[in-house]
Amino acid sequence: KSMSSLDNAVSGSEQNQTTNQLTQFDRILARWMVPIEVLCAALLVGIVVLLFGGVIARYVFSRPVGWIDEAVSLAFIWVAMLGAVLAMHRNEHLRLTMFVDKMSGTMRELFHAFTLVAISAFLIFLIGPAIEHVESEWIVNSPALEIPSGVRVSAIAAGLVLMLMVIGAYALKTVSIKSLGVAVVGVGVFIAVCSSLTGQFAQLGLLNIGIFLCGLVAFCLVAGVPIAFCFGIGVMSYLAFTGNVPLVVIVGRIDEGMGNIVLVSVPIFVLLGCILDATGMGKAIVDLLSSLIGHVKAGMSYVLLASLFIVSGISGSKVSDMATVAPALFPEMKRRGNKQSEMVALLATGAAMADTVPPSIVLIVLGSVAGVSIAGLFESGFFVAMVLLLALLVLARWKARNEVTENIKRPSAKVIGKFALIAAPALVLPFLIRSAVGGGVATATEVSTIAVLYALVIGQVLYGGIGWRRTYAMLVETAALSGAILLILGTASAMAWAITQSGVVQQLSSFLTTLPGGWVAFMAVTVLVFLILGCLLEGLPAVLLLAPIMFPIAKKLGINDIHYSMVIVCAMNVGLMMPPIGVGFYIACRIGDAKPDEVIVAIWPYIAALLVGVVVIAAFPILSTFML
Repeated sequence: KSMSSLDNAVSGSEQNQTTNQLTQFDRILARWMVPIEVLCAALLVGIVVLLFGGVIARYVFSRPVGWIDEAVSLAFIWVAMLGAVLAMHRNEHLRLTMFVDKMSGTMRELFHAFTLVAISAFLIFLIGPAIEHVESEWIVNSPALEIPSGVRVSAIAAGLVLMLMVIGAYALKTVSIKSLGVAVVGVGVFIAVCSSLTGQFAQLGLLNIGIFLCGLVAFCLVAGVPIAFCFGIGVMSYLAFTGNVPLVVIVGRIDEGMGNIVLVSVPIFVLLGCILDATGMGKAIVDLLSSLIGHVKAGMSYVLLASLFIVSGISGSKVSDMATVAPALFPEMKRRGNKQSEMVALLATGAAMADTVPPSIVLIVLGSVAGVSIAGLFESGFFVAMVLLLALLVLARWKARNEVTENIKRPSAKVIGKFALIAAPALVLPFLIRSAVGGGVATATEVSTIAVLYALVIGQVLYGGIGWRRTYAMLVETAALSGAILLILGTASAMAWAITQSGVVQQLSSFLTTLPGGWVAFMAVTVLVFLILGCLLEGLPAVLLLAPIMFPIAKKLGINDIHYSMVIVCAMNVGLMMPPIGVGFYIACRIGDAKPDEVIVAIWPYIAALLVGVVVIAAFPILSTFML
């Protein structure tokens, strides 16, 4: 696949010219991507096989295999970094483009050049520390496999070098020498000025958080720099210009943020979503729901929300949920007169609603970081999602009050029975996942492999199967999407560490502990803070940043851990879909093929409905704890 634009701000004519006039270097680089794709696909297959083998060895034969986790961790970090390279090559790194899109042609090209130069500078300055990190880890052997840890962390250095090559090739091909020169000079002047002011920055103390981790990151976001690199550039500048902390710390934080074994479920659940889409299992569920309630007023909105609720109980990934449901429902919804912007708004907020339905990747990470029972989170998450679902259903019904449904006939019982029979194997998956975790058969990470293998077997036998080419394409797509997500987590982890070391978090803890109004005021602040963090940091980095600080305060105020977890996750999910910053909002727009400017207007009533649901969940702990 030829390398596509890293910035959608480039005009259509420029993109066509770029595509049609590939240089020889581009072709060489494209050929280099092939072995990377093959390696990523092979590593993903190996991870699934190893984790499933571990379940069989432990549960069936009662002989746990100790080296499996080490092997999976080794393969996972390589998938994450090589997947980030593929995401760079395929233009799948998440970023904010609405401001750049409104600029004039000349200004747009300058910002495009700045984006490329800023990313290149970050990669160049981090390659040396990454190699240093490899050298320091090479003397440490893993306990079971007895392989140097440097083999694992060398993935970070390799990924940085490969991403730099991709960026360099694209910059030389698409940006004029003049614009590229202006960007290089601008970034160089910024580095030189900040270097000369290091002494002054050191005296500013906590103000540096606002300058580098807020101001600089915000500027990069507006300029169209991918979110992962915005975080990385911010924390690198903060550490380089305000103190003596070596940049190798950033590499260590990225390693820790991306290498957590719990996060292995991220690519596997993404793969599961691809399988549901390819086999038609997800569509079978959607078709059944359409036949049951699609004929009533707001019926298709009900179907969309119910489909997200059920499919979320299979994939554990908002991206997979939306990608499965939208193509199956949007054509019929559009035929019935629904506006594209309204459909995407409902899709985005519906995905936020369903994110607490187990298995939820965010719940898994939260339980791990905060020491909360994952089984308890799963039990509570199902019913909390129903509260948010009810809020969206009421709004959808009100919006459809003038919808004409006289010409829409309900399918016959025979047709409904046929759809039910086809969907039955797919509907088993949520119960399989929930019972496997609840019964202690598999961990939250391992259960994702059980779901993948079940979906593959059932899809092959009952749903027509998946060819080898399609399977390979799904594995590559999974690696690219997972790499983009995990790189955000890695750089966000580095930024979270820098904020923690600055002392801001400790001051925040002292302030919140003495907040007047008791647990009610603390809960209100929690909702506000995680709404903002959900917009800026995405769910998982926000959890990594504040969960260790906020949970002890909640305990002092007598707030149940499960209840507090539900409030945090729900608030983060709403923030994730809140324009103009929320990353999930732009993912939904991309999946739904809608312009963000139009969806921004349509989404606010749905955001308000979710916020009402969050307030209800926060005010009534019984909604989160009555099943415990």
